[in-house]
Amino acid sequence: MLARSLFRSAQPLKQSIRHYATPPGPASSSSNAALYSAITIATLGGGGYYYYNRTLPTSASAPPSASERKTIPSTPAPSVSAPQTAAFTGGDQGFIDLKLDSVSEINHNTKKFRFALPNSDDVSGLQIASALITKYKGPGMEKPVIRPYTPVSDEDQLGFIDLVVKRYPGGPMSEHLHSMEPEQRLEFKGPVPKYQWEENKHEHIALIAGGTGITPMYQLARAIFKNPSDKTRVTLIFGNLTEPDILLKRELEDLENTYPQRFRAFYLLDQPPEGWTQGSGHVTKELLKTVLPEPKEGGKVKIFVCGPPGMYKAVSGVKKSPQDQGELTGMLRELGYQKEQVYKF
Repeated sequence: MLARSLFRSAQPLKQSIRHYATPPGPASSSSNAALYSAITIATLGGGGYYYYNRTLPTSASAPPSASERKTIPSTPAPSVSAPQTAAFTGGDQGFIDLKLDSVSEINHNTKKFRFALPNSDDVSGLQIASALITKYKGPGMEKPVIRPYTPVSDEDQLGFIDLVVKRYPGGPMSEHLHSMEPEQRLEFKGPVPKYQWEENKHEHIALIAGGTGITPMYQLARAIFKNPSDKTRVTLIFGNLTEPDILLKRELEDLENTYPQRFRAFYLLDQPPEGWTQGSGHVTKELLKTVLPEPKEGGKVKIFVCGPPGMYKAVSGVKKSPQDQGELTGMLRELGYQKEQVYKF
């Protein structure tokens, strides 16, 4: 069943959208609540597109005076560091055994697993966007289980990678990971390339995620905002069952607070708690129409989708295989987007 009531009522849509387009400062929960209230009105009244086009404020400071220059220490020349070694190089490299370094609990069915790379000064070797393949063959298993995961650690992080994995009953790889103890090992291979990103490849991207489908979305968003030369705007729609199921919430809030003019996140819960001021229910066509950039923007816009099969079917249609994106169907097709504007992780 689709969402019956996305948001609470508040000020008119036009006023709220204007507030979203030109925020006076970092985003806050109250400003998001006002925006969600406006989206309710748009949903009930037919809604409409908006495509925010904002620039970051600039500031200039006067050069130091002659006396000030005397007190400013000279900056030492940067040291030349040794080239970093990539743990994963793809091609014919094969699988690598990595040792589980630590495990931390995120919620009732999700944990973060830190695996040590072969050397403490190694980087993973992952590009944006890419994933790793895991392999496990337990006692009595005829064939090994192979599953892809997108690390949530930075690609430049030295010495380790972090996986966030939700335990699915009957899921052989997720159940194996959740049973692992530090010092045990797991086989990895990669990187497996997904969508090749270049700075400013699109002016505005939208990320539609459900559950653990947030991990490749976070990888992409983090890379964009880490690069000062990349000015891409990002809109995230993230659906979950309950509030504790919102993975990487703190990291996403940090991005929104740091880049309020370029990143906005919209959260949907199937079972919202009392006092929840954001969205409820499933992703709807009215919500997409209200918060996504218009399809008429063509190549300036890219929509990414990652989540459970039901969400794929409703939003974009499923992909046929890792190499075949399949036809674009669902809500995005109904809203006028073209196949070239959508990528299914």
